[in-house]
Amino acid sequence: MADDDDFAKVLTSVGPRLRALRQAKGTTLSQLSETTGISLSTLSRLESGQRKPTLELLLPLAKAHGVQLDELVDAPTTGDPRVHPRPFTRFGQVFVPLTRHLGGLHAYKQILPAGHGDGERPTQQTHEGYEWLYVLSGRLRLVLGEHDLVLTAGEVAEFDTRTPHAFTNPGPHPVEFLSLFGAQGERMHVRAKPTATGT
Repeated sequence: MADDDDFAKVLTSVGPRLRALRQAKGTTLSQLSETTGISLSTLSRLESGQRKPTLELLLPLAKAHGVQLDELVDAPTTGDPRVHPRPFTRFGQVFVPLTRHLGGLHAYKQILPAGHGDGERPTQQTHEGYEWLYVLSGRLRLVLGEHDLVLTAGEVAEFDTRTPHAFTNPGPHPVEFLSLFGAQGERMHVRAKPTATGT
């Protein structure tokens, strides 16, 4: 009975996960329908939970979103908390996912090769969300609005991604940094010890 409950929870969670993933990528239902060959009404019913997900529907959706099927379904955990990252390359840089879940905050280790995008002022981008980053090694150039900053190991930055921004690597070595990104604008909250009074 407990197993049946677990499977029911998995199936009912697929629709919201599909919607969150599509919206995070800025894809419309019409675009997804063209990419997958799945009708617009079927996609809409899948996301609203009115259509039961089947393997025939989930396989093309996983491919279109560029995720593994187990990530799309979010099957019950086996008790192993470890994340098994599957690195991917985008915009000439390597992303190592540090989270399994599609919704909420996304954590990545990013690696920019030496000299990546350096030279002229880079093309800035904007999108919904909020980003927090921490430089592990190397030098990271952050062009944020009118600001042009170079961050080194141990430095932290956070910003609203609706502000035009771009990253480059001005150094002779790869730069590695951690990035937390909230597509819905979630902010990183760091809990600090209160300062001692009377000192």
